[in-house]
Amino acid sequence: MDGQPPVVVQPPATDGGRLVTIHGERMGVAYSLFDVLDLLHREGLPTTDTAVDDTELIEWQGGGPYDWNSGASDEA
Repeated sequence: MDGQPPVVVQPPATDGGRLVTIHGERMGVAYSLFDVLDLLHREGLPTTDTAVDDTELIEWQGGGPYDWNSGASDEA
């Protein structure tokens, strides 16, 4: 094992979506924590409530599991 978590969740894009890779392969874009859990489930990885805080499983970049805004202003 190389010490790198198998799951990487990228920082939020301007639309709030976060690219998710598993073992270096692009799996999709998540718009919520539920989307991340769905991607984990599809790959047979743990999907318990504590899985999202497991730093050996998931590397959260640009914010944690509850950060889904890009920082872009919502003003019209």
